[in-house]
Amino acid sequence: MSLGYAEKLSYREDLGNVGMSELFDPSDILQSKSKHLVAFTGAGISTSCGIPDFRGPTGIWTLQREGKPLPKAEMPFHRAMPGLTHMALAELEKVGFLKFVISQNIDGLHLRSGIPREKLAELHGNSFREICSSCGKEYIRDFEVETIGLKETGRRCSDLNCGGKLKDTVLDWEDALPPKEINPAEKHCKMADLVICLGTSLQITPACNLPLKSVRAGGKLVIINLQATPKDKKAALVIHGQVDQVIAGVLKCLNLKIPPFVRVDRVRISLSFSSKKKRAMKWKLRISGVHGFKAPLPFLESVEVSFPDRPDLKIAVLKKQPFLLIRETLRSKSFIISVKLNFGEGCGCSSVELDFPMDSQDAMEDFDYGLENVIQSLRNRAVEFSTCGHVSPILRKRISESIGTFTDYAVVTSLVKHECIALKPVVLTSNGITGKRCIESLEDEAGDSPKRARES
Repeated sequence: MSLGYAEKLSYREDLGNVGMSELFDPSDILQSKSKHLVAFTGAGISTSCGIPDFRGPTGIWTLQREGKPLPKAEMPFHRAMPGLTHMALAELEKVGFLKFVISQNIDGLHLRSGIPREKLAELHGNSFREICSSCGKEYIRDFEVETIGLKETGRRCSDLNCGGKLKDTVLDWEDALPPKEINPAEKHCKMADLVICLGTSLQITPACNLPLKSVRAGGKLVIINLQATPKDKKAALVIHGQVDQVIAGVLKCLNLKIPPFVRVDRVRISLSFSSKKKRAMKWKLRISGVHGFKAPLPFLESVEVSFPDRPDLKIAVLKKQPFLLIRETLRSKSFIISVKLNFGEGCGCSSVELDFPMDSQDAMEDFDYGLENVIQSLRNRAVEFSTCGHVSPILRKRISESIGTFTDYAVVTSLVKHECIALKPVVLTSNGITGKRCIESLEDEAGDSPKRARES
């Protein structure tokens, strides 16, 4: 995240203190009887997810100032997964301890972890979120939005009554913090009896001043960070240590388990017919993202299309997006199409296969199992069996009575379990074995300046 983001930001000479020494305190356990707990997070909670920070000894801005080469990302940004702290905060919110999360990060990992959007303020934006400039509708993408600085992305709102232009949500230096994010953040800081700052140097204004609103209202401030911050003197407690270790201790003290993270991606398979010949039919098979035909599918490396009961038909290997296969076959013969989705770097399994019938009469019926129901069902299965690769259809719709249909599928592509004792994530895979899976149907189970600046 910080690698691409730092390159996209407009040039700025004064980046504040960078490269400060990291301090380590004993792994004290933080206990609280807070009635309105707010978490304020920075880049330090995402370093264990493979995303470099900015100001640490090996941070992006530190290395830039020293003229040293930037580190290589451990995995593609779009495959970064929530870490122990993200999932711990999600569990604290789920059980009612945590009331609100304020994040300075643009990696979108709090949303992926399960924090509800209405309980999250992403002050500096989200690299995977677009917003309609007309109606304000938000779109969460599975690919990184191409621009920053609240620019138009080239896509439009899907609302038929709107059609407005979409913009990215990531701020550049001189962009003001959006009222939709800063207003609830201020409100909850004023209400908070405890604000915990996690993995942040607290140097970027106006964001860094938000936790002090709790202190002025009689609340307490706790800072957990490896480096000293300008706000340490205002804090009731400062812990110099790894955020993951401290938060793991908190959940252990509360007898709470850190939930696993299950990554579910979606893909759309469209089958359309265009030929008017009596004996033959020309058809198109397209594998695309659910966000539109031109939207990238970053987690797919290639697609193989085969025909198990038709050896006379040549197997097709599609390596370039958009994945599109055009064929002409006899109308009188129905057959099975097998689509093998080969996943790219960062996925927990190598591939999955989907089988569905090619029917010249286009007799497949529409259905809609509900996105949230399907995703929850797949997550339950992934956790139960500790494997990736589970697949389920979400919906099927007729494009037109004479054209064809499209079917949306959900696929479990990653599963990570966090252990409080080990403190290292256990990434689970499908043992590298690619086996054909039948599609699992849900039928089987029912005041400050709003502009960003360095604090002087």
